[in-house]
Amino acid sequence: MRLRHIEIFHAVYTTGSITNAAKILHVSQPSVSKVLAHAEMSLGFALFQRMKGRLIPTCEADLLFDEVDNIYQQLRSIRNTAENIKKHDYGRINLALSPALGFDVIPKALSNFKQQHQGISVNLLTMHNHEVLQSLHEHKCDLAVMFSPAPMSGVETIIFGDGEFVIMYPKYLFPQQPKKLSLKSLLDHELIGIGNSGPLDDLVWNRFMEEGVSLKSSIQVETFFIAARMTAQNIGICIVDEFTARCNLSNSVAIASFDPPLTFPVKGLHLENKQLSKACEDFVCHIKSSINE
Repeated sequence: MRLRHIEIFHAVYTTGSITNAAKILHVSQPSVSKVLAHAEMSLGFALFQRMKGRLIPTCEADLLFDEVDNIYQQLRSIRNTAENIKKHDYGRINLALSPALGFDVIPKALSNFKQQHQGISVNLLTMHNHEVLQSLHEHKCDLAVMFSPAPMSGVETIIFGDGEFVIMYPKYLFPQQPKKLSLKSLLDHELIGIGNSGPLDDLVWNRFMEEGVSLKSSIQVETFFIAARMTAQNIGICIVDEFTARCNLSNSVAIASFDPPLTFPVKGLHLENKQLSKACEDFVCHIKSSINE
């Protein structure tokens, strides 16, 4: 049987008449009759008998229908998939991100994206910069959104915008709640140290070296999030990215920019030889908007 035979046979079998089959297929009744007759001739046996104005399936048709129905459902699935691809509403996006972007930026972007692309599955992976290249080559992620990534061979870069380092502090330390602070103004206060934070750590310490400042730090943590939570408990001051800071504000904590500001790039990374899907490109636009709010 040809695919057109299958489609006509399925329509007549499920609707019980050539008239109804023609309606659901949006074709003429003579066209349905012609294709059905050709199918029966090709098979070498009748598929229907006419009784009291209805077409009654033969025993042979009943035996054939289950197999035909399986193929018909697959055809429908292919058509639906093709239509969704055309609408950019099918598939899966695997997105790697710096952990801090998972607090607020990516959830906002994803919320807006899903309103337009409900059929897209999204898998989010938190990742550190040194893991990105291998993950891209192993196809664990289609796109990585990272803080200040180093150039990588065979990897294309998308500029999302800039992030900013901020100083989180208990409000009682600076009652006036200044919008800007210098490193020297922190000399008399406990700084919560953050290790293993990759290129961001280098940016902060370069600023320390430029200003000739050495702050005391008796507490070391590994993540910006933990440092922010320590500050929330009035344990000390911390220097973190603005995205982490904004999600950890409380009545007892405030934030200030550096004077002068200390910024870092937020970039997207994907393999040069693997084009992003249209849906992923749309997601990129939402991420840019969320970062630059």
